[in-house]
Order: sequence, then C-alpha cells, then structure tokens
Amino acid sequence: MDGWRERGARRNRVSFYYDHEIGNFYYAQGHPMKPHRVRMAYDLLAAYGMTEKMEVLQAPRATDKEFTRFHADEYVHFLKTISPETLKDHALSVARFNTIEDCPVFDGLWEFCQISSGGSLAAASRLMSGHADVAINWAGGLHHAKKAEASGFCFTNDCVLAMLELLKVHARVLYVDIDIHHGDGVEEAFYTTDRVMTASFHKFGDYFPGTGYVGDIGAGRGKNYSVNFPLHDGMDNEMYIHEVFVPVMEKVLEWYRPGAVVLQCGADSLSGDRLGCFNLSTRGHGACVDFFLRQNLPLILLGGGGYTIRNVARCWTYETALAIGETLPESLPYNEYYEFYAPDFQLHTTPSNMENLNSKEYVHKIRTRLLEQLRHMPFAPSVQFHHGPRPFVMPPPASHPDVRETDEERARRRIHPSEYVDDEADNAMMDGSNASGLPGAREKKMRLVDHPLPRQEGPSPRITAPLEALQKVMPTAVFPPIESKLQKTYEEMEVKVAIPPTAGISSGASRAPSTIAAKEVPSAEGEGAKKDAPASDNAPAGVSETKQATEPQHGSGSSQAAVLIAPDEREEESREGKEANGMDTTMQVDSSVVREYAGPNVQDPEHADTKPSTPAAEAKGAENGKSALEASEAHPGNGPAESEPMEVDTEPSKPVDTS
Repeated sequence: MDGWRERGARRNRVSFYYDHEIGNFYYAQGHPMKPHRVRMAYDLLAAYGMTEKMEVLQAPRATDKEFTRFHADEYVHFLKTISPETLKDHALSVARFNTIEDCPVFDGLWEFCQISSGGSLAAASRLMSGHADVAINWAGGLHHAKKAEASGFCFTNDCVLAMLELLKVHARVLYVDIDIHHGDGVEEAFYTTDRVMTASFHKFGDYFPGTGYVGDIGAGRGKNYSVNFPLHDGMDNEMYIHEVFVPVMEKVLEWYRPGAVVLQCGADSLSGDRLGCFNLSTRGHGACVDFFLRQNLPLILLGGGGYTIRNVARCWTYETALAIGETLPESLPYNEYYEFYAPDFQLHTTPSNMENLNSKEYVHKIRTRLLEQLRHMPFAPSVQFHHGPRPFVMPPPASHPDVRETDEERARRRIHPSEYVDDEADNAMMDGSNASGLPGAREKKMRLVDHPLPRQEGPSPRITAPLEALQKVMPTAVFPPIESKLQKTYEEMEVKVAIPPTAGISSGASRAPSTIAAKEVPSAEGEGAKKDAPASDNAPAGVSETKQATEPQHGSGSSQAAVLIAPDEREEESREGKEANGMDTTMQVDSSVVREYAGPNVQDPEHADTKPSTPAAEAKGAENGKSALEASEAHPGNGPAESEPMEVDTEPSKPVDTS
C-alpha cells in the first residue's frame, strides 16, 4: 500500500458539474432514492469554500440523440412522454420498460434523466478537450439502467454514455465500481468488448441485482475484461483497502493501461447506510478515490447509491476535497442543512462494531483467482487508427462557463422547491430592493427557486414599445422623456411626462405637438375660489400644473386625454393651501383638442385620492365644449361607465414653451 501512496501527485484541474434543479426532483413517498442529497453535498462543499478552488459548471441537458447512442429509441421516447397523469394510457409500456416499484414515474422524470446524463457527458467532453484532469458529476453514476429497461432506481445509464464519449479519443477506458450493488448495467453494455474493462467490488448473494459472480469474466473479445470481486456483509476499511481494492487495481493498471478512468463512487457502501451492509467509513471510501488521483490519469468521479443522505453529503464533500488537494477541518461549517448532521456535526463517519463476515481465507481465494484471470489478458490491447467522431457535447463557452452560487444566491434558496411568496415584503427581501420594481407581484405568485427573477431596471417594455410606434407615425412630434419614477422636484423649467413603472399606454393613440387648454372651475363647496385661468383653443398662454390624471383605459382603440405636467416650485405650498381652504377644482379640456390629442394615460400614485366633480364644475365645463365624460362615451366598451375628472392646481402656472 505504501508503494501507491508514494507516487507523486500534482494539483489537479477539477471541473465540478452541478445543476441547481437536481434537488427539486422527488421519486415517491417513502422511496429511498433522494436526489436532494446532491444539493446537500454541494451546499456543504460550498460552505467549506471549495467552489472557489475549482470550476463549477452547469452541463447542457442531454438530448434524444445522445441517449440513443446506447438506449433504444422507443425507450427514450417513452421516458420523454410518460408522466404520472398518463400512466393508465401506457400500461403495457410501463410493464415492458419496468418503470414500476423501484423505478416509479414521477414529475420531471425526463428532465431528471437529462440532468444526470448531461453532467456525465459534459464531464467526458471536458476531459477529452484537455481542460480538466478530474471531472465530477455527483448526480450521475446510475449504473443499473439497461438498453431498454429501468432498473435499481436508474432510468438512463450515464456511465455507459460517458464511456462511449471517452472511446472517441481513448483506445481503452477503465470503469471501477465501489457501490455496494453490482454495476450490472455497465458490465452488460461492454461485456463483449476489450475497449472497456469493468471492475466491481460489491455485496454478492441474496442481494440486488444478484449478478457479479467471480466467474463472470466477459465473452468474445471481452473475455477476461470483466472483473468481479463479490463480498459479504461487514467489510471494513483495513481489509477493503489493503487486501481487496489496491492489489487488484494495481494489477489492472499494470496490464490494461487505460487512457481514462471512470470511478463510480456509490456511497451505500458506507457504514450505517439505509440499504447497505458494509462497514466502511468516509476515509476508507475516499482512499479508493485517492488511489486513482495519484495515477495522474484523466478521471471522472460519478455518484451512485447512497441512501443515508447526511453521510452521502459528507462522503462526496470529502472526496471532492481530495480531488482539489484540500485538507478539510473535522468540524462542519454552518450551512443550510446543518441540522441534518446532528448530533456530532463532524465531517467523517466512524465504522460500527458489526461483524466482518469476509474471512481472510475467502478474500485471499477470490483475489488469487482474479489476479490469475488478469494474467491471461493481453497486455494493453490496441485499436486500429481511424477518424473519431466529433463529440456530441462540446465544452461550455468560455464567456459563460461558471455557475458558482454566491452567498446571496444561497441565502435565497429554500429546502422545499414548492415554496411560494406573494407578499411585497418577501419580494423586497428577494431582490434587496423595493417590491414595486416587480410588475404584477401581487397578481402573480412567484416561485422561489435558486435564481429569482432579477429586478427590472428602466422603463417597462409596455411603455417604450407603444411610444416608439407613436414616434414612427408622428416623427415631428415632441415627446417628453419617460421617467422611471415620479419627479418630486424640478430644477429645470421643462415639460415632463411622469409615468410609473407599471403604467400602461393605450394602443393606437396619436399625439399633437400643441398644448392643452385648461380651465379652473371653483368647487361648489370651496370658499374664495380663484378665477378661471385664461384659455384659448388656438394658442394657450400656459399650461396648468396637473395633480391627477384620469384612470388608465385598456383595450385597443381607447383614447383619453393625457395631461402634461408643468413644473412649479411652489407645488407643496399650493397643495397645502388648497386643502386648508377645502377647494376642489377640475380641468375641462376643449373637445377639439381632445379629438386631436390622445396620449398615454398617466396616473400619479402619490395623489390617488381624487375628489368627484361637482354639478357646478360639470356645467362650467360644458360651456367650453364636450367634457371628458362625453369623449369616453364616444367609444363604448373602452373604459369605465363614469368618467373621473382630473384635478388641477388652483395656482396658475407660469407660461412654458413646449415646442
């Protein structure tokens, strides 16, 4: 054992593949397979700060074409179309493809397969391109799936797909399986070829899947290229490393000379696993990973089994640290799932006192037989040179490869994927700003996933798009600039249109460059009402400052007079004086101007309490032309039944040149 430890090991370039959606999938109530364990492992290694010392990438989802390199077309089509709602319509196919009991159909099944297999394909492509020495996909390692059959919680065999990708470049690929279950799906796929050697160290006997006998050595050209080491309950660290794993693997590497290695790191061989019966600790499990890291061969680390999820996260975190050459403290850092690791909150697990049923005589007998098998294997079988096919999965573009989570993004994640927020305070907490920047947050519930929608900056497209259309129709018109927020103070004497971020614009509106004539009408209840502001249909002297616009109208063809807001540095004093005197004024617009001018609907949310107009005000407005109510009645169905008049300030404004 000391020999392999003394071999030099350089610092590896590690690419870690992780998809934030992987933790959202759920097999079934009470099912031991929980994809959430991958998210736990990622969160723990991120808490240790390891994401800063390796590439964290999100792989592209695997496609139908990539799946059919190994799986049958009809099986791939079935996985793509089946759902819990359509199970009754596909009863025969469900039985044929074994998607029952251990492999239930669940929501998002196809997407789960795409993520799992896509990560392994991308890992293989990353090694082939020379951008990484070690590629990790803990969501992979589903080694039981067959060509046209689901098996052992596995629907698609990402291990086989990754090795088919590696064979485009490497003449020989070694697959090693330290899951407690035999890797039957991978062995079956490469049972008759010498280009892939499979080695599995597993529990044998009355145990799933019931394969992996020591005499299963391959067939045809693949004879002697399948290595199976069957074991019994209670296998401990010392025997597993010194007498089982290292002696066999050293001989395999010596004779086979692989160009790349795929290591399936199923964590159900750990002590205390829900479905396992070995007695390995995280250190013993990690010693197998460390062995291959010291060989300086391109290496893919895949997940697999593991059903006590707190131990799975510990194990894969430790093995990720081995890959990047980091030494981790024993005490776990605080993380989102910290309470899962109670009561000790330590990184490493300890073996139990269970009995080891593997005697030294039994282990020696099996090891001797396997070493004799390897002696009959040709040395480093070669393959004829030929043009290799292009990889299906290309490396991610350098401009956007990294998907590491920031501290802020991790803080926004939640354990359960179906959590929703529907409160302004929650929305403000999500984006760290005012919730008003999220249009429709009250009407539409937002799903709180790993990456909440960013806060929209600038004017809404609902505002800019119609305005651009108006500019094309009337290129000579003078349009005031749009402001994202209402201006409370004005430093320059210019006309502006104040539009809230969520305001809408009526389609089909037209606009004239002329200003609007406005009159002030004293309220019947007000005392000391001011005189009417002079107005003219042709050339008004000025524009009165507007306090409230009409309610926005919706639907095509609707038009309503918009109000230009002129600045006045005495705005606050005017409002206070008006409220003190109890005055109520309305603005009546000349009918010719209304017909000529139809601009965007503007509403100032700061002054939403609009007082109703009085009969005296309506009578006064009728003397100068059609009222705003009559203008809206000309277009039935495009607005409310009653028109809400617009308030104007009682103080006359200064003349402003709006041309």
